[in-house]
Amino acid sequence: MTKRVFNFNPGPSTLPLSVLEKIQGELLDYRGSGMSIMESSHRSPQYDEVNESAMALTRELFGLSDDYHVLFLTGGASQQFAMIPMNFLKQGQTASYVDTGTWSAKAIKEAQVIGETHVAFSGKAGEYKHIPVDDELDVPANAAYLHITTNNTIKGTQFHHTPKVGVPLIADMSSDIGSMQRDHARYSMIYAGAQKNLGSAGVTLVAMRDELLQQSNDSLPTVLNYKTQAGKKSLYNTPPSFPIYVMNLVLEWIKEQGGVAAVEKVNAQKKDLIYGMIDEHPNFFKGTVEEAGRSWMNITLRLPNEELEKKFIAEAKEAGLIGLKGHRSVGGVRISLYNAMPLAGAQAARDFMQEFMSRV
Repeated sequence: MTKRVFNFNPGPSTLPLSVLEKIQGELLDYRGSGMSIMESSHRSPQYDEVNESAMALTRELFGLSDDYHVLFLTGGASQQFAMIPMNFLKQGQTASYVDTGTWSAKAIKEAQVIGETHVAFSGKAGEYKHIPVDDELDVPANAAYLHITTNNTIKGTQFHHTPKVGVPLIADMSSDIGSMQRDHARYSMIYAGAQKNLGSAGVTLVAMRDELLQQSNDSLPTVLNYKTQAGKKSLYNTPPSFPIYVMNLVLEWIKEQGGVAAVEKVNAQKKDLIYGMIDEHPNFFKGTVEEAGRSWMNITLRLPNEELEKKFIAEAKEAGLIGLKGHRSVGGVRISLYNAMPLAGAQAARDFMQEFMSRV
């Protein structure tokens, strides 16, 4: 097999090697069916087993009760930005949002198309370096919900607590779902594009409490109504069956590791390796956000100048460390440490940081 690199791309991102090998082994003949799961009908017994397993594992791993509907949708988080206010923002209500970065700002923009929107907190003036505590949130009494983005891939911040609010809490967890233990039952709805921590691009996981689902707008086009998808177990129309199959394998992999608690322990070791280097050498590696809100998934940093950053990224690539360039909107360096990045990858990144610093 060709030597694999350490893939630090922010999404689509690295997958567990054992999952890739299982996909490879089942690609031509899925469990004796004589065909690939990609070729199977979404009404077939073999696909139904995948669908049911992915729903059950989602509830099990994230501690969700049976009153949560688990949906597998398309359109990424970007489609959810529109579907959420379309379904839940009613006349006389306000959609409330916490703006902590690029993706939360995009969610707000979509909600403003639908109806009255309120920003409960904005970190824009502070260059999105800060994650608010509950006392900083201004949630109106008529809020239909409060929406947060738990991890910000571009800015490098992350919520390490679950806000306590008196309205339904909805969270975009696209870039940190399954990476650390959270009280997911405190959320009325969570959603996540799969391509960072849950699998391949093409499917978006949605888990929603039934109480919230029953409040959805019945006057929407059929396919945009959450009740349609929940009632048909995501089979109203042909689902992205292969990405759901991959997600199911990743969920099985998380369970095999010992669940989210075990994955969290490894993720803590990984982020400590990189942040440790940043804190030990602040004159060379400069973190871009407040320490309390540092992301475990996307570590953003700057070097003394842009030329050194370009050199760092280019030489890292030559060393087999791929995808370390910061987002085009902010520049710098970004080290993404999603669940499937092994501890050895974080150690290799730290070793390269040390070696690079010592010779330039």
